[in-house]
Amino acid sequence: MDKLKSMALQAAKEITVKFIEAGRISPGNFNEFFAPIYGEILRTIAQDIPTEGQGKDRQAGL
Repeated sequence: MDKLKSMALQAAKEITVKFIEAGRISPGNFNEFFAPIYGEILRTIAQDIPTEGQGKDRQAGL
């Protein structure tokens, strides 16, 4: 698993656990919510990674 996916997985786990602790998600329907949370985090992280040929200006949002 690459570093990006590992970071997204860790963040999704922490967010999901917080939702369970707050009573917004029950352990019984964990699988219904985890995948969409993970997917959204991964998509958000990936959109900020510059593709080949893009410089630091893209990263800085300039």
